[in-house]
Amino acid sequence: MKTLLRCFGILLILGLACLWVLLSATPAIAAIDTVNYNNANLSNQDFSHADLRGKTFVSAEMREINFEGADLSNAILTKGVLLNANLRGVTLTGALVDRVFLVGSDLTNAILLDATATRTSFQDVTITGADFTGAILDRYEIRQLCKRAEGVNPVTGISTYDSLGC
Repeated sequence: MKTLLRCFGILLILGLACLWVLLSATPAIAAIDTVNYNNANLSNQDFSHADLRGKTFVSAEMREINFEGADLSNAILTKGVLLNANLRGVTLTGALVDRVFLVGSDLTNAILLDATATRTSFQDVTITGADFTGAILDRYEIRQLCKRAEGVNPVTGISTYDSLGC
């Protein structure tokens, strides 16, 4: 009988402990800022110096957008059009820039550390002082970028030429 009472007491204590844990747990709350820019027309918008870390810009129309000095670390910019965009001093560390049309954009002093920029067009893009260290780019694009690689990134101190592995 004592053993039965002892087992019942242990089960009761364990049950109450589990109930206490369940009742004291706080529910997960969604982030207040959950905006994404998928399929949006953002042409001529000003996002200069904005904190856009982790944001998504999938299939967004971003002609002549201003991202100067913005932080787009770990952002997703895929299937986007950034024709003649201002990306001066932008941070794209760890960003996915896949299948993006950057023709005529300005990446002066941009930081693309460990970014993935595959199937992306860098035609007529200004890259003076851009740091591509660890970035994954198509071989053809690297060859084209090396032809006009110049300058040193003022933040990282790495030359564009060296960061591309030219």
